[in-house]
Amino acid sequence: MDFQGALQVVFDLLWTLIKVNYLTVVGMWRTIMPPDPKDVRDEVVLITGTGHGIGREMALRFARLGATLVCVDINASTNEETVRIIKQEKNKAFSYQCDVTDRAAVMQMAEKIRHEVGEVSILVNNAGIMPCKPLLNQTEKEIRLMNDINVNANLWMIQAFLPSMMERNHGHIVAMSSMAGLMGLRNLVPYCGSKYAVRGIMEALAIELKEDPREFSGIKFTTICPYMVDTGLCKKPRIRFPSLMKVVSASETADLIVDAVRRDILEITVPQELHFMNRYIYRFLPFPAAVAWNEFFNTGVDSHE
Repeated sequence: MDFQGALQVVFDLLWTLIKVNYLTVVGMWRTIMPPDPKDVRDEVVLITGTGHGIGREMALRFARLGATLVCVDINASTNEETVRIIKQEKNKAFSYQCDVTDRAAVMQMAEKIRHEVGEVSILVNNAGIMPCKPLLNQTEKEIRLMNDINVNANLWMIQAFLPSMMERNHGHIVAMSSMAGLMGLRNLVPYCGSKYAVRGIMEALAIELKEDPREFSGIKFTTICPYMVDTGLCKKPRIRFPSLMKVVSASETADLIVDAVRRDILEITVPQELHFMNRYIYRFLPFPAAVAWNEFFNTGVDSHE
């Protein structure tokens, strides 16, 4: 390396250190003083898995804020019930039945939505399943279906709706990961893998668009990492300290998610305090020490069998 090249490296390093320190301070400030929630009136919000649970609760909240809801679920009857509730409150909603694991069906639905509703500007990939039993007791069919819903459906939906967001440099993609996407848990080995994958997809996609020379700063990302939510998926929760790590209701979870989306927060846990526990304590410890903390809290899910 010649002198000029070495000088350039030194300059780049110093400039990077300045940027890193500045962005760290900005990140800390945004954590303490998050931005004001953005207006979602006139936005078209598509949520998968709106037939019940968190999906339904999010749909109701976005609709009450003035957004047009596109409700997607494989169960037509429960999905239409969600739309009926929204319309009873004099808000706008449309129902679409779709198997989101089928890429061709997703693409066909996306085209139909464009013609009947308009361009989707907020995409919430919420649909998911959670088989709870030891890895060796899980069948090939169960594991493949779970990965199709929890992982591949995210990719198909993003491929269907991201292009129009990029054309307009406007949009928001939301994904449901899990605390099981931040730490390993017994009886949830494939599920943990699927939720780690969701976080990886969202992080890599954000980097891919940030490094694209066409500039897509108008597209935001939010990854949600719930703990245990009372939706029926978590059938046998095990909690040593219920007052500290309680099962959260679907309505409370939806409140936190909608608020995070409106404030353009990149990642949250539910409850929120677990974000700091994982990021600043669990991840800094050697693996055996982290396991020791897990054993102390003795929190997780027991097998359905």
